[in-house]
Amino acid sequence: MVKEGIVLGHLISKRGVEVDKAKLEVIEKLPESTTVKGIRSVLRHAGFYRRFIKDFSKISKSLCLLLQHDQKFYFSEDCRNAFLTFKKSLVTAPVIVNPDWEKPFEIMCDASDWVVGAVLGQRKEKVFHFIYYASKTLNEAQINYTTTEKELLAVIFAFERFRSYLMGTKVIVHTNHVAIKYLISKKDAKPRLIRWVLLLQEFDLEIVDRKGVDNQVADHLSRLEKHDKELEKRDITETFPDERLLVLKHYETPWFADIANFLVCGIIPPEFNKQQIQKLRHDSKFYLWDDPFLFKSCADQVFRRCIPEIEVPTVFKNYHASNYRGHFGGQRTAAKVLQYGFHWPTLFKDAQDFVKTCNECQRTGSISQKNEMPLNGILEVELFDVWGIDFMGPFPISENCQYILVAVDYVSKWVEVVACKSNDAKTVIKFLQKQIFTRFGTPRALISDEGTHFINHLLKDVLEKYNIKHRVATAYHPQTNGLAELSNREIKGILEKVVKPHRKD
Repeated sequence: MVKEGIVLGHLISKRGVEVDKAKLEVIEKLPESTTVKGIRSVLRHAGFYRRFIKDFSKISKSLCLLLQHDQKFYFSEDCRNAFLTFKKSLVTAPVIVNPDWEKPFEIMCDASDWVVGAVLGQRKEKVFHFIYYASKTLNEAQINYTTTEKELLAVIFAFERFRSYLMGTKVIVHTNHVAIKYLISKKDAKPRLIRWVLLLQEFDLEIVDRKGVDNQVADHLSRLEKHDKELEKRDITETFPDERLLVLKHYETPWFADIANFLVCGIIPPEFNKQQIQKLRHDSKFYLWDDPFLFKSCADQVFRRCIPEIEVPTVFKNYHASNYRGHFGGQRTAAKVLQYGFHWPTLFKDAQDFVKTCNECQRTGSISQKNEMPLNGILEVELFDVWGIDFMGPFPISENCQYILVAVDYVSKWVEVVACKSNDAKTVIKFLQKQIFTRFGTPRALISDEGTHFINHLLKDVLEKYNIKHRVATAYHPQTNGLAELSNREIKGILEKVVKPHRKD
């Protein structure tokens, strides 16, 4: 069943399953450092696992002496033995472990001016263990990349090299370049960066910012000597195998797909029986295809655009939950959607379900029949003959306004609302003359409470001038002017849902 070759980092041969030496060759072929900077990188790398290296302090003593100030750099035999001991420790257990497919993989990657390095590992008992080392020298073109491009190139190199381990599992990427964390969701980057980001979309990855001092292993691999002949020379593959770009997101087939296909191409789904075919032919008579939209002729002879299920939450958010839509009930929300020309089969049911899950509506409640004030008929009137008027407030001052003046017509239930700086007679007269009389004509009667802003000689003179009767509600019985009070309650409920938490607007 298995031929001789390499599978997931293990060598399969006639002798059985062996560890692939290619995973460790970057460390095994690591040349002796000839600079203080190289010795410091080796000590940081080995120090990351000093808990697994016996007598770490004694072994590293000869190398630490090379880091002393004004110390002549001489790589002695003791230094060579310490260096070889560290190399052997980094490629053997317990530093190197076998992968556990039930745990997430972690990648540490880093880039320098001429080298990129990456390490694949897993955490066992909160300790990071290595599985695979990888490092590569950049070509002449890649050396001229910006710092962000080099850091992202290191991530691409890591996912290309460790791809067989990472497919279908969660991956945590540690990098010391915080810009990569935000580059994944940036839409207006360079074409090269966008192409690299798209290549990463098939993986379930999480970017974690890690300080450079805490990224010792990848930092060491990315800062090997420039003249090192042992580093891999082949180019980084910027297109992963299998596919150039896998599916980013799967969208469900819209409910009107069969109707649209039948109208445009005459296609009937092969699994349909005779009854379904007849129903499809009959229903398609009420639809019109206008590329790229499908419209339906509804019962009121109005063409409305059919929208797929994925757009339904956005439509409800705009026509129910936005700051200027009022958070009305399911029936009124569905009516608004129809008014603005949208249609789908389960509109009214979806509207009821959306209102039930609206956070603001559930927190503040909604007006029901038990909350309504009892309405007592006062006069038999025609349209705009009787208006109820009332003040709301005081509210927190916003734009120098502190009160809301509400007027409602008793026949059409039309509501006129205006924000006011004060609740005095002059404000009421100005509102009536400019907002009511000039637009709807002079009414036969005006109903208000016993507030001093309504009971005064200024308003009395104005009403007598226009021959308007002033009806005053009974004290402590707001139901006398019930329609205005009901409008006040509904406006207050809308404001509670749309104002900011501190209620200063």
